Amino acid sequence: MKKIVRIALFLFLASLSLLQPSLSAEVIDGVIAVVGNEAIFKSEIDSRALMARLQYPELAQDKKLHRTILDGLIDQKIILAKAKIDSVSIDLNTLDSMANDRFRQISSRFVSTSDMESRLGKSSAAVRDGIRSELRNQQLIDTLRRKKTTGITVTYAEVMDFYKENQAQIPPLPEGVSVSQIIKYPSVSAEKRATALSKMQSIQTELKGGADFATLAETYSDDPGSAKMGGDLGFVRKGQLIQAFESAAYALKEGGISDIVETRYGYHLIQLLSKEENSIHVRHILVGLDRSKGDFTEAIRQLKAVHDKVISGKQSFAEMAKKYSDDSVSAALGGKILVAGSTRSTLAPSTLLPQLQKIIAGLKKPGDISKPEKIEPSQGEPFYALFLLNERVAAHKLDPDKDYAYLEELALDHKNRQIFNEWLQQLRKEVYVHTSDI
Repeated sequence: MKKIVRIALFLFLASLSLLQPSLSAEVIDGVIAVVGNEAIFKSEIDSRALMARLQYPELAQDKKLHRTILDGLIDQKIILAKAKIDSVSIDLNTLDSMANDRFRQISSRFVSTSDMESRLGKSSAAVRDGIRSELRNQQLIDTLRRKKTTGITVTYAEVMDFYKENQAQIPPLPEGVSVSQIIKYPSVSAEKRATALSKMQSIQTELKGGADFATLAETYSDDPGSAKMGGDLGFVRKGQLIQAFESAAYALKEGGISDIVETRYGYHLIQLLSKEENSIHVRHILVGLDRSKGDFTEAIRQLKAVHDKVISGKQSFAEMAKKYSDDSVSAALGGKILVAGSTRSTLAPSTLLPQLQKIIAGLKKPGDISKPEKIEPSQGEPFYALFLLNERVAAHKLDPDKDYAYLEELALDHKNRQIFNEWLQQLRKEVYVHTSDI
């Protein structure tokens, strides 16, 4: 397990090598390995080892550090060679958006372009090209990894076998809470709704006229998280998207673009990039509904009424969530909040918004309900909400019965890694690899 973590670490650090000056003028270089028709040079291993030790001082005494980095680079190049053989494709518009964003992040660390070029020993164009190449490689690897492990499941017997074999290595589970919510956003006037729809219709007209989807998303989308990425939301598992959005996205063919879709966030145009059994890769353009001067009066009144009905026992919290909550994902579950990308409802308090942490800390026993509270996330619109404490779980050693959902995730992740590593070993037989002493 430690080896896998190290390989992942150094593949991640590959992008950090862009922040170092070129060492070729100072180091007598040599070929350490050949993978297919590509060489790995000693200077590359040395520079990555240097960056690793700067980031993680505890690695200074690791005598196998260079070998670990080399093994990771060999694996990376083998997978990339396979990606070329299989003609794996990625979205180049999204790639360019990501590369431009990463370049802006890196260049912002320097006082000027000339300062960056001087300190890195590369032209700004070379830095940008290096970033794009690194991101392209990682996207190709991620695409192959998903294709290899999609649809993989684990049986109960496999989960329990994993537990027996790894019981001693599984760390204790931290304190957790299970929470349900009922969320209300301010109302939006008919005039503001019509303005947003008109803007989206204009964008749709540009799109039908041949404009590039990613460019339009970057120019017009009100989703701050995805706009700079050309609207790309990446791969999203089924059940993680708001229902109207997800239904429209799954109805598309690969490459297809939806008609205008309305959700509580506003109006969307959705493009399906690819589809797998339980996930989709989509991008979207959002024209948000302007709630900046929205009236919370009705939302607060409604939440107070719901609070009183639940406290009096006239209605259950779950029934009220399904009927009144503006968050359709949790509403369908009776208000229950799940860990992202999971079916688990026990969350670490530290992963919650600071405001919510404080509210939940004030709920002492299961069944306690907060009064209507205003929540102002760092990104996104403010809202009012009620919160119900379902359960508070103390830190504890993993129990295979009570914590089965979490154990199942660990076992599935382990199985996916095994399948991927077995496939990687098979690839090593198909791709020419020669290494020298290091």
